[in-house]
Amino acid sequence: MNTYGRLDIAFERGEGAYLWDTNNNKYLDALGGIAVCGLGHTHPDISKAISEQAHKLIHTSNLYRIPAQEKLATQLCELSGMESVFFSNSGAEANEAAIKIARLFGHDKGIHDPIIIVMETSFHGRTLATLTATGNRKIQAGFEPLVHGFARVPYNDIEAIRAVAKNTKNVVAVLVEPIQGEGGINIPDSQYLNEIRSLCDEHDWLMMLDEIQTGMCRTGQWFAHQHNNIKPDVMTLAKSLGNGFPIGACVAGSKAASVFKPGNHGSTYGGNPLACHVASTVIETMQKIGANELAQNMGNYMLDEFKTKLKNQPAVTDVRGKGMMLGIQLDQPCGELVANAAKQGLLINVASERVIRLLPPLIFGKTEADTTIDTICKLINEFTTRK
Repeated sequence: MNTYGRLDIAFERGEGAYLWDTNNNKYLDALGGIAVCGLGHTHPDISKAISEQAHKLIHTSNLYRIPAQEKLATQLCELSGMESVFFSNSGAEANEAAIKIARLFGHDKGIHDPIIIVMETSFHGRTLATLTATGNRKIQAGFEPLVHGFARVPYNDIEAIRAVAKNTKNVVAVLVEPIQGEGGINIPDSQYLNEIRSLCDEHDWLMMLDEIQTGMCRTGQWFAHQHNNIKPDVMTLAKSLGNGFPIGACVAGSKAASVFKPGNHGSTYGGNPLACHVASTVIETMQKIGANELAQNMGNYMLDEFKTKLKNQPAVTDVRGKGMMLGIQLDQPCGELVANAAKQGLLINVASERVIRLLPPLIFGKTEADTTIDTICKLINEFTTRK
């Protein structure tokens, strides 16, 4: 179906941070499949895991125990300090599970019309519930009636959440991204998440963090909230968890771990042996290569270089980032830079119309980083000169 405005490029193979199209043209992937391929393309450990498990067992259904699922759940709980996991096939499904947990949590407390606080400029998925939770009117248009039960406030505005708490008695949860990715790499104040944690504790709400883009070492910690030394009650993951193999996870802490009972939720494919074995291998490989340190060190290097090289470019209004999540904001729409960069053999993205969004594989080396920096700076200068 005609659901994407695609570039006229078809990729045939990949290796590390590079892709080759059907005409054997080489591209440097600074988007990582939209924050998915944290270990790069066709990582040998991941390819081996897929092949080995596919030759043993792919699917049985959740009517039976799945040891690979139990192993992956244990790994995620050990990394996060949380207690239980529901596995799905995507980030949107993980967020659907979180929304259902919040509603059931509210009903269990006798709240018959539960409200979840969500943020402007957020993105949580394209199912009807996650579409409603998303703070982007453009992607909601035409899909009304939207799902009832959400209160929207500006991102990075703790007073707005306090105002809702004061005026609305049936709030049950706050759903927020630690850093907004689709919204344009929006990084909140350093204590924003801590203040949300305190408000949730004060009012007995669930703190639910959408870490689908920020999780799995992307920001220099396993999960972005760990920079703040807090724990959410619910955390959703996907993207880099499978390094390209579809899998999502809704992870719950003690307050939310036992909300679901048999029959409350389910998935035919979610958490099958193949997906879980691949995700376990992703975790083990990230641990082996020190992905946290790679993301933090290379991300800091790229951020500093961009700030230095673009400081005298008047069209650049901000350069921001955390780990390997980088955003360069221009004073005008710059969507055409995606095609311009591809012509130079570089894959990037533009979010929120004016923000060049970079989500490189965590295995980026200095050569790849410098190529990305030099190409983008050149493209920005050419673009703004023509304008």
